[in-house]
Amino acid sequence: MAAPRKGSPDARHIDEHLEELTRLVDTAGAEVVGRITQHIAAPTPATLIGEGKVEEVAAAVAASEATLVIFDEELTPVQGANLERELKVRVMDRAEVILDIFSTRARSHEAKLQVELAQLQYLLPRLTRMWTHLSRIRGGIGLRGPGETQLETDRRMIRRKIQLLKGKLKDVERHREGLRAARDPMLSVALVGYTNAGKSSILRALSGQHEIVVEDRLFATLDTLTREVDLGEGQRARVTDTVGFIRKLPHHLVASFRATLEEARGADLLLHVVDASHPDWEGQMRVVEKVVAELGLADRPILLVFSKMDAVADPASFSGRVRALHPTSLATSTMRTDGLAPLKLALRELERTGRPTVRVRVPLADGARMAAIYRDGEVLSRSQSETDYELVVRLEGWRVNRLREEGVSVSPVDEGRVLRKASGG
Repeated sequence: MAAPRKGSPDARHIDEHLEELTRLVDTAGAEVVGRITQHIAAPTPATLIGEGKVEEVAAAVAASEATLVIFDEELTPVQGANLERELKVRVMDRAEVILDIFSTRARSHEAKLQVELAQLQYLLPRLTRMWTHLSRIRGGIGLRGPGETQLETDRRMIRRKIQLLKGKLKDVERHREGLRAARDPMLSVALVGYTNAGKSSILRALSGQHEIVVEDRLFATLDTLTREVDLGEGQRARVTDTVGFIRKLPHHLVASFRATLEEARGADLLLHVVDASHPDWEGQMRVVEKVVAELGLADRPILLVFSKMDAVADPASFSGRVRALHPTSLATSTMRTDGLAPLKLALRELERTGRPTVRVRVPLADGARMAAIYRDGEVLSRSQSETDYELVVRLEGWRVNRLREEGVSVSPVDEGRVLRKASGG
């Protein structure tokens, strides 16, 4: 059931929103047997939709023998209770479906804590209505995870549990900060985007690790996944895949996943992945931009990456339009051998700007160190004396410091002069 306000953006895209809700319901494990829409001037306080439309929905429920009605709009606790009384079946809204999907997809301890916190925060003001659910219905989507066990508790116990979960997530956040501090410094990149935009496919293609889960479904990835990837030319980066965003993402869910998205906060660059093949890619972009702003990440450097270009009907026309709107954006495809070449090049350029050019002297007999420098850096020139190799190389600052600590001769170089000499200037 969709009931957008007349003249709103939701009203203009009502079919697309219902199609997305259908995919959410399918992911949650239910079968859609009918759709009803109504454009409303203003929501009815008691039931959101008008009295006549409630009767129409009740008739459709009876005719199809449906056991569940799902609204695309968020329902207040009063509206949900009244609708259930009128329709005589369980009523959910979009937010509740998303929370339910997350409860079934959470794998790590952290993700389970985050989902449970969001569910309890959603449950608290609806506790009275949930008690009636417990007495009438067992199982089904929306009653998984902490739902069944927590319905029997009172508000005080739920509030206490919420505070406990928040404390545990604070501990997780501190643990993550410790892990980040212990990592080798290198270019850090976080993938953000709409759910099913192709973030996991990009990470799998960049890292070459085929065990990374890639599915053509909503919210296939919940847990943050970080991999070091080879960008070519001796350069590497750390890339993190994050949970996908969606329209009308429940506020509690965004808040509870802040610890996971701290990885994005600490990144040098956000790659905003956009599904180029989706008919409403611009709308999806705006949703992600809004959530990124809510999370306080809008000040991070962001690079637009259009994925799934192989599925675009007219790539040339699409690319021309995108270049006009977003000149610095990149077009990629994980289905082509060189489909990520532009992205790797852009990341190499960004990584290179953070690496000073230095002159390193290595004894002729120290082959292991020579091999390490070639592996970890970008060698611009090399000469040889009777006792040493002299290399002009780009290296991360921390690697330069480590060489100095190990007693290697390292001195700064005018990079412009080196490049002019290499080109014959």
